[in-house]
Amino acid sequence: MEYYHNPGKQLEIQLDGKDYLRHGIRTHFVEVGEDYVDLFRRYVAPVYQPGDWVAVSEKVAALCQGRVLRREEIQITWLARLLARLVHQTPAGPGMGLPVKMQFALDQEGRGKVLWAAFRAGLDKLRGIRGTFYRLLGPEVRGLDGFYGGDIPAYADLGIRIPAEPDKLCDQVYEQTGIVSYIVDANGLGVELLGKASVIRESEEWLTGVIRDNPAGQERQLTPFILVRKKSREETNPADA
Repeated sequence: MEYYHNPGKQLEIQLDGKDYLRHGIRTHFVEVGEDYVDLFRRYVAPVYQPGDWVAVSEKVAALCQGRVLRREEIQITWLARLLARLVHQTPAGPGMGLPVKMQFALDQEGRGKVLWAAFRAGLDKLRGIRGTFYRLLGPEVRGLDGFYGGDIPAYADLGIRIPAEPDKLCDQVYEQTGIVSYIVDANGLGVELLGKASVIRESEEWLTGVIRDNPAGQERQLTPFILVRKKSREETNPADA
């Protein structure tokens, strides 16, 4: 097998004293409403072997489920614009610094909770603690992607929510294809496990640690599936694509 890794990313990683290969599986640009299991059959099954793990970008799972928001569906208020100005931009992107995303937080969690989170975040910022706002508002707000065309123009006016029932989705893939997978939200700040197949026995720390450098990339690399394979003795010098 010829392994592929994105430019700037390493093919190999060591975790708990063992070496693993991370093969980026390239796909077409996945659109809203595509068949999630069919993507596994088409792209993953030809290279998958028993004993592999497949880490999946949450964007692909959510797009297939139709878990999207369109900019014209969101009515941005003065409060969303005001709060967005107070947000610290991270290396992962503007996040809630975009009024449209802040409005989603207000609509999703309610004005009172968002204002309390902003107040707490302001206090923690004085103590050098960041991330409080996202932590208090939870995964739906923290995981909202899109509404930003700087890296992928197609997402300029499209918001992508986190997948619904990600554990169940991973189990469906396993039942129908035999492929062991888990879904992650990975960016420049870290990797968060959203769901996994019930047959997986590895810990959350292992599942995120083996892709801690986000080998799938953040832009239009078109590698939403990362196949993780324990390196064998015969693969002392796997091909670098």
